[in-house]
Amino acid sequence: MKLDIFTEIQKARASWGDDHEQDVIEESLEQARLADELGYECWWQVEHHGATEFSYSSAPELLLTAISQQTSRLRLGHSGVLAPFKVNHPIRVAERAATLDRLSHGRAEVGFARSGGLEWETFGVDPESSLDQVRQCMQMVKGMWTESPFSFQSELFEIPERNIIPKPLQQPHPPMWQTTSSPDSFRMAGELGVGVLATTLMQPLDVMAMLLVEYRDGLKDCEPVGDFVNDQTAVFTFVHCAETTREAIESGAAAAAMWYVNSAPAVFKVDPEIFYDSIRGEVLEGAASRITVSEGETAAPASDEDLDDPNPVVRLLRHAAAGRDISPEEAYETLDPLDSVIIGDVETCLRKMQRYKDIGVDRLMCFMQIGDLGHDSIMRSLRITAEELMPALAD
Repeated sequence: MKLDIFTEIQKARASWGDDHEQDVIEESLEQARLADELGYECWWQVEHHGATEFSYSSAPELLLTAISQQTSRLRLGHSGVLAPFKVNHPIRVAERAATLDRLSHGRAEVGFARSGGLEWETFGVDPESSLDQVRQCMQMVKGMWTESPFSFQSELFEIPERNIIPKPLQQPHPPMWQTTSSPDSFRMAGELGVGVLATTLMQPLDVMAMLLVEYRDGLKDCEPVGDFVNDQTAVFTFVHCAETTREAIESGAAAAAMWYVNSAPAVFKVDPEIFYDSIRGEVLEGAASRITVSEGETAAPASDEDLDDPNPVVRLLRHAAAGRDISPEEAYETLDPLDSVIIGDVETCLRKMQRYKDIGVDRLMCFMQIGDLGHDSIMRSLRITAEELMPALAD
């Protein structure tokens, strides 16, 4: 199992300085340089718009290009391009990705995402056709990378005959991926012959194992959208590795992971119960279309009765969302039993990473730049993870 880096380009308000936007960009570049030096396989970066605190990766192609000029071997993953046509025109997707591939000397990896919630509203995306748009965007981008000239026509989109340049350096083209959350999307990725980009969001790994079965079943009926089948599975999860358990607790990584889960509903404009159900072990179904939270609305309940839940993780998340003080010890001890959350000392992190390997994950996307975690703490975790864990997980 290979270790990648996943990043939102994130900096929670609690850690803002005089110019937090400049800080998070400079810190991200330094983290990428270290990841390149330490032997991480790929730097994965999302695309989000208007997601204050949660993600400053609104122009990922630009930051990935900057990283390409400051690294030599680290692969560069867009996880993923928001594929609905009103967000990104397919021609621009193909051009930017091919240019990144050229500038990085063939290190680009390209994922395609459906988006949802606030971003659908921002760009006027039709939710009903959004999944078909993702599928057609992949078809078009592959065609533009490999055909001269290229044209496309469907009920949703039309491109007249054009020669789209540049072509990517990698032959026949860069690896293609799809962001996935539901059984249907995992199966769709398999049927299209593209890799899956998934997340646990504190979901039990037994659920992820089941979703990976859906993907492999889809591969059995694969009609590749690309010129080759990319049958890799990549999953991102919270990772913070320290020398000792006490250092892991004091880092605040567990509380930062809880902040992330509580912040996500407002960003994606979905019911927080979707994420809580996932933690309870239920499968996400149509989460992107379950738009229930208005912008600026406080989703967390206020009363002690409403904050209660039989699941200790959900209960603590509700308390944190309601503004209750949560100690680093309480956050760590509550999340530690979760096999999907990798926070702790070297022995603990290796045991949990091995579990991902056991269920067939090819690429573990280590999400380390979380919430208000300090830059120095993130850099230490990057180094410890690479030096202590990477060799043990190599095939």
